[in-house]
Amino acid sequence: MVSFAPTSDETLEDQRLYTQARLTEVACLDCLAKVGVKKNSEHHTSIQWHADSLAQCAEFRKMEGEPGGRHVYASCPRLSSSIDRAVAEGELEIGALDGY
Repeated sequence: MVSFAPTSDETLEDQRLYTQARLTEVACLDCLAKVGVKKNSEHHTSIQWHADSLAQCAEFRKMEGEPGGRHVYASCPRLSSSIDRAVAEGELEIGALDGY
């Protein structure tokens, strides 16, 4: 159940900017799961997972099978390496533009 549903155009645009603006699609070099990625700095990476990419991630499937399942904050090291490669090859820009 949604406790807050934005209705004004300005709030909807803020929501879009925060969750979708400047996302670059990056595919994991291992399982080929595709996610949206934004790097605001060298140390800050935003990743937008989709249901199909979560299901496709071999590392997450392995973590789900462990006692207690996958912790929400756990990342996929294989995807992290794929993101680092995308940055190194110039496919993914680092730096926030216009605050996003």
